[in-house]
Amino acid sequence: MFRLLTLVALVTALACSTVQAVQAEPKIRVLYLGQSVGWRHAPVTRPHNSNGPTPSEVALAEIGGQSGAFSVESTQDARDITPEKLKTIDVLVFYTTGELPISAETWQAIQSWIESGKGGFVGLHSATDTHWDYSGPSQTYTAFINGRFAGHPWTQGAPLTIQSLGGQSPVNRAWPSRFAYAEEIYQYSDYDPKKVRVLQALDFTETPLKRPWFVPVTWTRQIGKGRLFYSNLGHTPSTWNDARYRDQILDAIRWTAHRLPGSATPNPEEQALWALRSLLAFDNRPRADVEARMARLTKADRTWLLDAATRTAALRPLWPEKPQSDKSAFETAYRALLADVLARSEP
Repeated sequence: MFRLLTLVALVTALACSTVQAVQAEPKIRVLYLGQSVGWRHAPVTRPHNSNGPTPSEVALAEIGGQSGAFSVESTQDARDITPEKLKTIDVLVFYTTGELPISAETWQAIQSWIESGKGGFVGLHSATDTHWDYSGPSQTYTAFINGRFAGHPWTQGAPLTIQSLGGQSPVNRAWPSRFAYAEEIYQYSDYDPKKVRVLQALDFTETPLKRPWFVPVTWTRQIGKGRLFYSNLGHTPSTWNDARYRDQILDAIRWTAHRLPGSATPNPEEQALWALRSLLAFDNRPRADVEARMARLTKADRTWLLDAATRTAALRPLWPEKPQSDKSAFETAYRALLADVLARSEP
């Protein structure tokens, strides 16, 4: 009993010390943009016939208030983000859709603010279903966040298995290393695995609806001295009510504000292995066979591995859009790649 009480006291003391450490820091100043120019999700929808806060605005205020880590100002108008406004905040959070009314001057200022290390960026769910025309210096928004919505075969409530990648990370610690979930998950175009460190991805060995390519869920990116975090989770209010998701948002805000350590070094080789795992799982091979082959593929030539992963990504645009669509181009490319991977992973 004494040992149990001692352990409880120790855990309580550690928890209290963490809270005290957060509260001892100056509060991070967050500006939350929940603007929908395209599809409007429930977490960013105001109550009917009301100008009251959205579910995600309420959640962010609660996370900031309960942790003491940050204060948050919310808006649904991107025009509120100006070069002058950036001087008064530390982190931008986007839950957005469509072509936002962000001027070239403001987008240049946002990128400079992040690259200098003065600001951080957190993108949630449909932040990758966001874009606007831009031809100025540095990157387009799509290149900046490193992906653009290209459909969501995994619709709201779809059963999923999510696996952690990238080793231990303070922005991933709220979740188990592997867990079942139900969410709407995107797949992406304009995604470059060499630019980001993926922290969570779909594992198709235990996800009923399979695809033969890599589907990242959460990633981080270093941009100059600044940091970017993106999570595809957050489609439904129920996810926003999940304590683990709330903890991850808190950690992401603290991490992008340089209040937490953690690497954003890209992990393209690990992503490539998971792309080949997706390919093998799509072939409905037993999980034991997939695991055995993956163990062998970890020793594969790096150049071949990255090329094979690129070939899996190239399958997505070939996927037949409708059941009656011509499948020949996809099947030809898929079968050729599968044969190559199977040959490389034989005992």
